[in-house]
Amino acid sequence: MVNQYLQSVSNPAVYAAGDAADTIGPPLTPVAVFEGKVAASNMLKGNHKTPDYRGVPSVVFTIPALGRVGMLESEAREAGYDARVKFTDTSGWFSNLRIGERYAAVKIVVDNTSDEILGAHLFGPDYAELINIFALAIKLRPKVSGLKTMVPAYPIVGSDLGSML
Repeated sequence: MVNQYLQSVSNPAVYAAGDAADTIGPPLTPVAVFEGKVAASNMLKGNHKTPDYRGVPSVVFTIPALGRVGMLESEAREAGYDARVKFTDTSGWFSNLRIGERYAAVKIVVDNTSDEILGAHLFGPDYAELINIFALAIKLRPKVSGLKTMVPAYPIVGSDLGSML
């Protein structure tokens, strides 16, 4: 067991990360790497950093990919957010049709009060890459209204971001 600085609670000379640490972070390789950097920094500079797990995406690499980051609609409502949910069947969008993909959809959870993304759930081709954009949005908290004004490169799947919101 470790404290918030990833330092062992039974032996302060020991720090742990990843599978060796019992943290609230999801059991994913990138999380273990991130925790390792936090633990190393705390070992070298004293306890000053804590891991921030907000915006950690996960992907099931099926065909097409299924990705998730942030909250489910039910989690957002249970946490007291005034959440709006936008579900969109994207299978008919050009970015999917041009590669012959027939199945694709997104569900985005947004806080009405702050206009920030709380969660994103994507099923589609190249959406494993797109989930990282949503992860960044959850981490940095830009307004959805601002994200919609972005002029994207085209015709890649990322160009659909504004329409997904």
